[in-house]
Amino acid sequence: MNLEVFVLGCGGMMPLPNRHLTSVLVRREGELFLFDGGEGTQVSLRKLNLRWKKISAIFVSHTHADHVTGLPGILMLSSQVDRDDPLYIYGPPKIAEYIETSRRVLDMYINYEIVVKEITEPGVVHSGDGFKVRAFPLRHTKTCVGYALEEDPRPGEFFPTKAADLGVPRGPLWSVLQAGNPVTLDDGRRVESREVMGPERSGRKFSFVTDSLYSPEISKEVADSDLLICEGMFERELLESAVEKKHMTAEQAAMVARDAGGVKKLGLIHYSPRYTESNLKGLLKEAQEVFPDTVLTKDRMVFPIQYQD
Repeated sequence: MNLEVFVLGCGGMMPLPNRHLTSVLVRREGELFLFDGGEGTQVSLRKLNLRWKKISAIFVSHTHADHVTGLPGILMLSSQVDRDDPLYIYGPPKIAEYIETSRRVLDMYINYEIVVKEITEPGVVHSGDGFKVRAFPLRHTKTCVGYALEEDPRPGEFFPTKAADLGVPRGPLWSVLQAGNPVTLDDGRRVESREVMGPERSGRKFSFVTDSLYSPEISKEVADSDLLICEGMFERELLESAVEKKHMTAEQAAMVARDAGGVKKLGLIHYSPRYTESNLKGLLKEAQEVFPDTVLTKDRMVFPIQYQD
């Protein structure tokens, strides 16, 4: 099953010619999930040839303009295609007011159901076949949440030789065992799934953190992420400014990844517009000193997430 992460925009505060505002899209098989929708989201969707009508849920971190100004266009765009399934939108308080006001003031034509759910406490906010999306609190100048998309554990490896040695004939009974269920043989013997299966294997995990004061608590939420996309807005020498504005430095983002345990890769995002493409390397250097498996995300960068075993 494919799991891919597309960075649609990596900038913070204001769009730049080659840097749209923060937006990340996750594709799991044919289903799409959008995390924030800053200005320029539609442009990257088009350039990547992603089918926006497959977006089933949008997860908003907070209602500052650089994270939501791309959403009205997405909502109107989705009315240009046949859509039977509802679009779910999750976010902290005021996201419902923002969506409703945008629809009313812009006199949007919407021909599908929009379900807005405001997050008032941490926990699972959305789930589907084999996965869930969990929200957790961040500390910003207004209510803000981070998200983790977590797949359910997978069954262990099936060992055909063990099944054959136990007398289980090849065919439908093997499938029953692989599904975790016992089988009864013609001679009356019962074979348990655990006798022919290896230990349970973990699913994959993607975490999204942006616009937050650094806190060790974040590490607990993003532990074991195959990919953590985390804001690294400022360099180390601007730590005082980061604290004042309740943002993180690139070094602090790396501290989150390092201390979480099990994070495979960190992608920095939400850069201050003060940094040109060339001097973003300074942010990367400071982060890699703490967490070597760090990359600078760029608009339209793609991260395939593979199973680890």
